[in-house]
Amino acid sequence: MTAGGLVAVRRGTNLDRVGGFNDAVVLDAIRRTEERLSRVELAEATGLSGQAISNITRRLLDAGLVREAGRQRGNGLGKPRTLLELEPTGQYSVGVHLDPAVVTVVVLDLTGEVVARRRVETPYGDNPDVLISSIAVSVEEAIEEAKAPRDRVVGVGIAAPGPIDVERGVVVDPPNLAAWHLVPLRHELRARTGLPVLLDKDVTAAASAEKWAGGPNGRGSFVFFYLGTGIGAGLVIGDEVIRGSSSNVGEIGHVIVDPDGPVCYCGRRGCVGETSQPRYLVQQAVQAGILAQGIDLDDRHAVDAAFAELCSLASGPGIAREIVVALAERIAKVVEDIANLLDLERVVFGGPHWEQLAPFFGDAVQAALEERFLVRSVHPFEVAGTALGADVGAIGAASLVLDQTFSPNPSVLLPELAVER
Repeated sequence: MTAGGLVAVRRGTNLDRVGGFNDAVVLDAIRRTEERLSRVELAEATGLSGQAISNITRRLLDAGLVREAGRQRGNGLGKPRTLLELEPTGQYSVGVHLDPAVVTVVVLDLTGEVVARRRVETPYGDNPDVLISSIAVSVEEAIEEAKAPRDRVVGVGIAAPGPIDVERGVVVDPPNLAAWHLVPLRHELRARTGLPVLLDKDVTAAASAEKWAGGPNGRGSFVFFYLGTGIGAGLVIGDEVIRGSSSNVGEIGHVIVDPDGPVCYCGRRGCVGETSQPRYLVQQAVQAGILAQGIDLDDRHAVDAAFAELCSLASGPGIAREIVVALAERIAKVVEDIANLLDLERVVFGGPHWEQLAPFFGDAVQAALEERFLVRSVHPFEVAGTALGADVGAIGAASLVLDQTFSPNPSVLLPELAVER
């Protein structure tokens, strides 16, 4: 912690050539503080000179990105200091979360608050052109609902199931969207909306959302465990979102948790992704006689309705509860391996199905993970649910746009320092 309750901000540099980086350092410091900061406290937190801070804050005020927010109570020894905060209406970003079962669209203001949302079922059949057109309509409706001036909407972030090709903006072959093969989603959505578009993986976006707006859950080192039509793991280590060499980190679906389990499309048995699918759990329930026969397991919407019924039945004792508790135990085994490998502080669960599954990831899972966490004598391992609800993927996608636009990135600074050397 530093001045004003500030958490882990980057340090700036007083070299004139990196003004853009320093602007982002200051803006990020204002955003991440727990209390409003004065210019003096910004200088202390960022390592920038008083003159640099004065110049930067003047630019940010003129751009409408920050505003003055009253004065700090003085000690009677000098002039009260003017406090600064973000101007919520200064910029907006749109986030789209593409899950095979549902598409969520949100608009965030500059402070990260959701000011509009749309949530629609993914059209049956997976046709990319139909789905992208539907997303574009939802984006326009959400911007209109937010009353966001078009020139202040800085872009659209898309959180999509992997694998993805970030460089080309392409969704490659997501296992639960059968018709999607090398779909140029970024280009197609930009063509339909006229806005800059950023594509990232769904679990990376969710982890970024938790880091951006999840409060204590989003600090330090944690795994965001995504529970939707598929599963995945987003990673934040030392307050940095980890993407991997091709931005496809988090593909954990093929960790084997039941050698005698069902055959996965990869050819092996008992992969956690396959045994966590709602259709597999619904199939188990049908075979056990606790759900009606005749459910079309290839109809995602029918499966989701049956899965919701299964979770409701599982609130009491019986076979339904055994099925869902067994799922929680399989997932806990994977979380255990990730936590021990990377020495994490917590797991944050979220995704479209988290609300239904949360009751089964309580004390028993916490106790099991604590017991199996190898460095528990050094620090505890926590189990938490996302603070952002079912919108976490879409919020993450929008926050990635804000991050790219405003947050300091070391790669911006390194070439400049190389020249100086």
